[in-house]
Amino acid sequence: MTHECQLLDRKAQPALVIRTRTSVQMLPQVLGPAWGAIMEHAGRIGAHPSGPPFVAYHNMDMQDLDLEIGFPFAQELTGGGEVLSGEIPGGKAAVCLHVGPYDQVGAAYDALQKWIEGNRYKPSGVAYEFYLNDPQTTPAPELETQVIFPLA
Repeated sequence: MTHECQLLDRKAQPALVIRTRTSVQMLPQVLGPAWGAIMEHAGRIGAHPSGPPFVAYHNMDMQDLDLEIGFPFAQELTGGGEVLSGEIPGGKAAVCLHVGPYDQVGAAYDALQKWIEGNRYKPSGVAYEFYLNDPQTTPAPELETQVIFPLA
């Protein structure tokens, strides 16, 4: 699959997140419960996500990933317990859509890095993955992951 990259100017977006650390092997066991806790908190305060779930990767140490797991919301919300009020930053960002299994998303990262270098941009250091469809109901070859690198 070819990965088409583009430049977007994104608006900042409020979010509810859980910040945690885990290994890449443990991601499946960590993501579901975190998203569940966020949705439970959002339900208690009468809020609904305004977009798909995401993970912000603050590093790429596969044995000790520093993550923000969350959902975007239309307005700033108050966190509670492990659920924190957060924000997806606005500004220029390089974006690429990966279609296929999650374990092959590295190809989108490679394409974005080459595109960023070729266009003389600098990434901010955080990578976002937005999961555009549900792996419970979507076959792995059809999963859509939007990978976003905010630019410095």
